Amino acid sequence: MQQFLRRILLKPVLRLSERYSSKPDRQRVFAALSDLLSRILNGEHKKGLVVPFDIETGKFIIFSDQHKGTRNGADDFVTNEPAYLAALGHYYNAGFHLIALGDCEELWENTWLGVKGAQQPSFDKEKQFIPKNAFIKIFGNHDLMWDNDPLAAVYLKSVYGETVPIYEGVVLQTMVGGKRIQVFCTHGHQGDEVSDGNWFSKFFVSKIWAPLQAYLKINPNTPAYDANLKTAHNAMMYSWSAQQQDLLLITGHTHQPLFESLTHVERLYRQLLFARQQGDESMAQTLQEEILKRKFTYDKISDDYLVLRPTYFNAGCCCFDGGEITGIEISEGVLRLIEWRQQGTQITRIVLEEAELSELAEAISKK
Repeated sequence: MQQFLRRILLKPVLRLSERYSSKPDRQRVFAALSDLLSRILNGEHKKGLVVPFDIETGKFIIFSDQHKGTRNGADDFVTNEPAYLAALGHYYNAGFHLIALGDCEELWENTWLGVKGAQQPSFDKEKQFIPKNAFIKIFGNHDLMWDNDPLAAVYLKSVYGETVPIYEGVVLQTMVGGKRIQVFCTHGHQGDEVSDGNWFSKFFVSKIWAPLQAYLKINPNTPAYDANLKTAHNAMMYSWSAQQQDLLLITGHTHQPLFESLTHVERLYRQLLFARQQGDESMAQTLQEEILKRKFTYDKISDDYLVLRPTYFNAGCCCFDGGEITGIEISEGVLRLIEWRQQGTQITRIVLEEAELSELAEAISKK
């Protein structure tokens, strides 16, 4: 009966989740991001930090949307935990700062005590960064209680062993060719009417949706449709970032990895156009085949992917169905979209996209 109901209800439930779970409003998004950035830069430490770094030696790894649960049928993090733990071990040994970009704990669907009891391995890995002053924890909409629960500091101390400040964002600042470049990191739920704390959505998720998800084994945190198509929220985030001066924006929230404001398929289209312009028919054929594998035809992508400025990046998530995780690295003067996945018995780091910070700085300075 369970499998029968899952087959019948999977698509309708995902469509409803897509339709009602997120209602971003452009004006609200723009106002919320601008306000947060301004308050951080003006020194409101409760909102966030300004972290200067040297472009050659600074190292940061940004992971978002783990959605750690209680290891029941609704826990989207279970299959991704091995990759996440391996990645944190690598970055700790390599001297990186860890930025946890929100929705790290799934506290819409679970109690804190349930998550605490089930997720100590990942808390132990994260707390290794604390003595080095290399751990920054940012709240999202699914772990909003870190911002508004008076006992949040007590709860976090119980797993990390010491007080861990909670922020809404962080601004990483570096100098590139004599110019200051800012990398603004925040979860990305700002301006979303539902995600900003609508009481009915919280009630629905915790009392109705979570039990249904657990019974049917449906993962609503996976993009409901094709992940190569930009969500409306990502499009708004890009539009805001493109209006800023010498700033790169990195968010999570949508679970959709983006690099230089583009999805992977948009980057394939851009590469295809360049290959044709260069007369490289072999490369053009390879790219066409890759696009068709993703079931895209040439009328699915608008022409704006040719002119988008490389101002917006999305870390993706750590709860993909296949057990892989994605994140954003900054190190050695390079910004990378990376993936960790299990291949046989090995967990491997894969660089999906990368760009020199100096090249990005030059590109975003052009109007």
